[in-house]
Amino acid sequence: MNKELFRQKNYWDRSVNNFDAIYSHNKSQLGNLIDKLLRWDMYKRFDYTIENSQPITGRTFLDVGCGTGKYSFEFALHNANFVVGLDISENMIRTCTERAHKLRISEHIKFICSDLLEYTPDMLFDVCIGIGLFDYIREPLPVLRKMRECARDKVIISFPSIWTWKAPVRKIKLSFGKCDVFFYTKNRVKQLIDLAGFREQSIHTIGQLYCVTALK
Repeated sequence: MNKELFRQKNYWDRSVNNFDAIYSHNKSQLGNLIDKLLRWDMYKRFDYTIENSQPITGRTFLDVGCGTGKYSFEFALHNANFVVGLDISENMIRTCTERAHKLRISEHIKFICSDLLEYTPDMLFDVCIGIGLFDYIREPLPVLRKMRECARDKVIISFPSIWTWKAPVRKIKLSFGKCDVFFYTKNRVKQLIDLAGFREQSIHTIGQLYCVTALK
């Protein structure tokens, strides 16, 4: 693990509870109101991903940068055949694994602590997702190409836009946690998808995010 990836791992190991609260809403009333106002595009991004992953029943999914498993569990609980969640944070993976046991769905879902570029799958996945992943990757093209290799059907990914008020705020905030963050133009996103070798792509702007469905 290189130095930059190690910093990312440490940051996310420390941030499990704060990250999970964005989706669990286990916050104060004020905190949830702020999320509703400022993070609405993250919730819409979730809806976009699930909608574009259909059909879910009977299919296989790879969730790269799974965090605390919001997307992975959604797939598993809607009758996916099998789901693999990857994350470099041991604490994120531990949290996901414990929840899978509590939900009694461990036979349909597996969480692995690994960087995608070091992961060797033993199967192709119908759909690979990377939601909130490329915010933290300096060189996205190798990761996109590996996701394409792992997918049978499509890849669903998101990128944060550089032309927003959030970009400098996040840059400053995450720098205090020694966590690098990266932003994209729409043209850069399109270029990356083309260079990765996808057959077709659709790019949707949702708030301050670009959400992409790219066909294998």
